[in-house]
Amino acid sequence: MQDRPTGHLFTEQAKAILLENLENENFGVSELADAMHMSRSNLLRKCKKQTQLSASQFIRKIRLEQAMDILKESPELTVSEVSYRVGFGSSSYFIKCFREEYGYPPGEVAKMNHEENVATDGDVEASATSILKKYRWAFLSGAAAVLLLILLVVVFLPSKKNTTHTEAGELEKSIAVLPFRNESNDSTNLYFVNGLMEASLGNLQKIEALRVISRTSVEKYRHSDQNIAEIAHELGVNYVVEGSGQKIGDQVLLNIQLIDAATDTPVWGQRYTHEVVDIFALQNEVAKKIADAIKASVTPSELEQIDKKPTDNLVAYDYYLQAQEPFLQRTTEGLMKAIPLFEKALEEDPEFALVYADLAVTYYYLDLFKKEKQFTEEINKNADKALLYDSKLTESLVAKALYYMHTGDYRLAVPHLLKAMEYNPNSSAVVQLLSDLYANYIPDTGKYLEYALKGRQLEVAANDSVSQSYLYLHLGNALIQAGFTDEAITYINKSLAYNPQNYYAPYAKAYIMYAKDGNLKNTLVAIKNELKKDINRLDILQETGRLYYFLKQYDSAYVHYKRFDSIRKVRNLNIYPHEDIKIAFVYEKMGFEAESERLMNAYTTYCENDQSIYQPASMAVKLAYEGHADQAIEELKKFATKDHFQYWAVLFMRKDPCLAPLQSHPEFEPVMQKIENRFWSNHEDLKKNLESKNLL
Repeated sequence: MQDRPTGHLFTEQAKAILLENLENENFGVSELADAMHMSRSNLLRKCKKQTQLSASQFIRKIRLEQAMDILKESPELTVSEVSYRVGFGSSSYFIKCFREEYGYPPGEVAKMNHEENVATDGDVEASATSILKKYRWAFLSGAAAVLLLILLVVVFLPSKKNTTHTEAGELEKSIAVLPFRNESNDSTNLYFVNGLMEASLGNLQKIEALRVISRTSVEKYRHSDQNIAEIAHELGVNYVVEGSGQKIGDQVLLNIQLIDAATDTPVWGQRYTHEVVDIFALQNEVAKKIADAIKASVTPSELEQIDKKPTDNLVAYDYYLQAQEPFLQRTTEGLMKAIPLFEKALEEDPEFALVYADLAVTYYYLDLFKKEKQFTEEINKNADKALLYDSKLTESLVAKALYYMHTGDYRLAVPHLLKAMEYNPNSSAVVQLLSDLYANYIPDTGKYLEYALKGRQLEVAANDSVSQSYLYLHLGNALIQAGFTDEAITYINKSLAYNPQNYYAPYAKAYIMYAKDGNLKNTLVAIKNELKKDINRLDILQETGRLYYFLKQYDSAYVHYKRFDSIRKVRNLNIYPHEDIKIAFVYEKMGFEAESERLMNAYTTYCENDQSIYQPASMAVKLAYEGHADQAIEELKKFATKDHFQYWAVLFMRKDPCLAPLQSHPEFEPVMQKIENRFWSNHEDLKKNLESKNLL
């Protein structure tokens, strides 16, 4: 018998074996244990002791490290080619894991590597590249939150138990549809098998009586060796659907079963052999059989939605399925690859509503974060065609909502999203968009927190430390904005416990702790510690300048504001427009009047276009800065009538140097007290409402 490896030798030997089997996606924990002449349990214990990772996490880390090397050394390779070289059967899952490990998608490596090679110390644009790349993929919809620009991958808390019951004592009808296995020898058929899974999931999501976990939450289990009970526990569901399929010529073979997670026994199962021409009938039947097996009521309108065929043209549908993997990557490379496939689908079926909707979404993401928009007309045209050919399709309504978000007409997006939820009550994507709208664009802390808490039943994060950390971060942000300071501290500490390297959690914690202790200098120290990690990080640069501004240390504020402003101009970014007046104030204090005037003009335009509840407060700051005290007070009175504004308004308005001229005004203290009273009244009403719905 061979001696078992110990210590450093163990990790080196394990890595060497993994590298020898790098392209084999089926080489997992059991295979590694056999190759190292160890039992599976010994391997798990040894790996945990030596690497502080589970065996599967260690294997994935080695694969991702090799992927990074390949991407840097061979930039001509596509992401899909690299994913298969390092043993990922699904490039979408590879992209997800890569982003969790490194903070940006693999498609950005070549560009970042090139820019690092050409960067110089004096090149502001090049030095800003890294952080801007991170922003691009970390934020779902833009940079407008007062506290945070958060990534929106996942937003909600996982359930704590896998067996839940209704108030009547019935087993809750909660389901997770696991990624289907491709049993075909032809790996190019994977897109078709994924399409079967997506269709099954989509049809189940249309049934309000079910709680159906999102696709993003189940993707991590594509190559998992966990058993059904473990997966169900992590996802907080009572039923799991698993399946496998293959396409052989014109035949589709599908094995599918519904499993009761509590007993790990099948409730229903079926083996199907269908002609491809019957694919839609097959997909629809599966949803009905599953609903019937667990006695979930399906309304006539839901049945109508399930029975709809997306197209009568199977060639068009095949192009649509081929486009899904690059489309769901949300990278520029992936989106550009999806467009011609969508266009081919439309050549086959010019009335394919789902394709028009996805095209609108594609162009939306291509334009995201760009100050000069290029695809406004394409987004609108495709969204309108999607609605023309199917006005009851969730994706059509989401596409039109994204058009309104693209143009800044955020309130017009809301009715489309609410209507979308009627047709797909389990759409985590719609819940995320509503949560984001109420967090950033139509500020309402009550609705933001409510949608975040509602969404946790749909969007359950993959149970890895990075994703879990961002989950808790997002919920902590929603809680602090609504004034739930102690709860926010709990979740931000959990965020950091899961991942001390979380990019945003220390930033968030600094402000959450300020809400607790009111010590601005401590907040500045914490924020500057984050700046030391990346001196070109725009959110932290701006925030450091802002804290010096509140402390009235204008020379230090200028240093940080100047760098932030320079990078923002070079990159043509329209971020933090609500902060321009503070930067203008500091520039004027430092004697840079022309620059101050430029920023004041920009801030005036921002105020004129602002349709949020904060518009009166913004105008009050502007008028106070310009010396119009009485008019500023009138604007503050208007703001005092608004509901569900962020806690930061209460915490920082009195400290704002721009408002300092108002402090001698006889109505200043009374109106500030009204603002604070309004906030806490909203807070108490929200608390009662959330408690009554068992959300808090």
